Amino acid sequence: MRAQKPCYERNFFLQNAYARCELCDRINQKSIEEAKIVLHSCVNPDCSDLPCDTIFFVSRQEKESMEEKKQNKMATQPLKKLFWAMGLPMIVSMVLQALYNVVDSIFVANMQDSGVIANQALTLAFPVQIMMIAIGVGTGIGINACLSKSLGEKDKERASKVAGNGIFLALVIYAVFLIFGLFATKWFISLFTKDAEVVAMGSTYLKICCCLSLGSIGYTVYERFLQATGKTMFSTIAQVSGAVTNIVLDYVFIFPCGMGVAGAAWATIIGQFVSLFIAMGFHYFANKEISGNLKYMKPSGIIIKNIYAIGVSAAIMQALLSVMMAGMNAILGTAKANTSILVGSFGIYYKIQQIALFSAFGLSNTIITILSFNYGMQDKKRAKECVKYGITDTLIVTLIIAVLFECIANPLSKLFALSGGASEELISVCETATRIGAASFVFMGYVVAVQGVLQALGYAVKPLILSLLRLVVFVFPTAYLFTLSDNVTDIVWWTFLIAEALTCIFAFVFLQQAVKKKINVLPDEKSSAAELDFFAFDGESEGKSEDSGGDRKSAEQERDEEVKNDEIAENPLEK
Repeated sequence: MRAQKPCYERNFFLQNAYARCELCDRINQKSIEEAKIVLHSCVNPDCSDLPCDTIFFVSRQEKESMEEKKQNKMATQPLKKLFWAMGLPMIVSMVLQALYNVVDSIFVANMQDSGVIANQALTLAFPVQIMMIAIGVGTGIGINACLSKSLGEKDKERASKVAGNGIFLALVIYAVFLIFGLFATKWFISLFTKDAEVVAMGSTYLKICCCLSLGSIGYTVYERFLQATGKTMFSTIAQVSGAVTNIVLDYVFIFPCGMGVAGAAWATIIGQFVSLFIAMGFHYFANKEISGNLKYMKPSGIIIKNIYAIGVSAAIMQALLSVMMAGMNAILGTAKANTSILVGSFGIYYKIQQIALFSAFGLSNTIITILSFNYGMQDKKRAKECVKYGITDTLIVTLIIAVLFECIANPLSKLFALSGGASEELISVCETATRIGAASFVFMGYVVAVQGVLQALGYAVKPLILSLLRLVVFVFPTAYLFTLSDNVTDIVWWTFLIAEALTCIFAFVFLQQAVKKKINVLPDEKSSAAELDFFAFDGESEGKSEDSGGDRKSAEQERDEEVKNDEIAENPLEK
């Protein structure tokens, strides 16, 4: 421990000042009435016996700014640690969201006698559910970006308005699907089949899911509130609770109770409401950064416009998944092979692929949350680090999943077999699709991560372009060419690898442009010492910290000259 050296009193010409320990960063109030008191160590017991040069004064404004930053870990926590701390819960949350439909499909597919029909009914209902998820996720991403940016700018009033308008939008979206559920489900299912049993099962399942969709839509919004404030663990707890409830009730309602597809629908709905209520509880009791006053639910055209300036593209990106599924089913139906095998294999592969895709989406949401916050704070250094760590972590996760899927492609394919009735050929083709498709996961992860960066920086069109490229433009022509081959069952799966790799080129260009235009123009970080109008004691000690050198010393010398004939000579103190 270095010996403390004499400090001299300084006269501070300010109304209020606060003493801050440079090592522990704790702030303690010191009024101007006590300006001549000399501090030799931090009042924090953990920092006792520190040299006096670890103490300096900060203004009331800087104190408030520092305390606000401390309230949100996204402004202070090391980004490498922060991305994993927030990203892993988001990955779990997104994967569990994808598993809602997967779990329902697995259980109904194993219903005795009617498993195949029931699975077909759920498949026909799936596009509406995808659309519901797409609109909810798109709205949620827009809310997340606007909310994180407002919190980063320390605009709590606007943040509360964004949250209130988010709740309003959730109610509007629910009203739309409620009307659809009451009047259009049977008509929708009838568009794809004339089988009365399939229509009955599909419309029953879809009506329940639409009429009671408030749980799903509401949770998506409250999840974003928790994510925007860095409380991702709370959203994960809510999501896990709902998923476990869904799995347990799926078994109970479908088998012991014999409720069939209606049981699967009720299990899903109850699980979603469990997630919603838990997320609401966490938000209203833990999110002190956002006001829950009902007045903020008053719709604001400007805020809603800003939400959907980002959210519309995100919703369309999600909806394009259903477009890709429909298009691929149509293309595979024209192939020179057993089309039922091809279409069935693609359906199984797509559900498996969702695990990797939604993992990437989870990290993309993490990028949106953290980067939006730090970009709102105009923190150039942390914004650049957000881009670096966000993309790197996404690549790591998708690589791990790709390797894992390569190793367990066969059991994964068998997991979705229909009551053991799936042919060996179907399982074999699905395994081939999984192994080849897994090679595309890393490219897909990079594209999705870049989309998150672009959305966080306020871009709406470019992320949409990337989705169109990877899901439509590069997929449909490539897949069609492969279907002309006699070996289509083995080579058509290269479509996804080619599409993702080509899209990566565009993603790289968009990323460089965005960083140059949005992040590089931010002001460079200035030394806090240089910005202070007043300083404490240098203590004349050896080995000063970086912040106590250079500019600080020069500033103190100027003040020494101003008070050299009275203050310094007045009462030197030694410890």
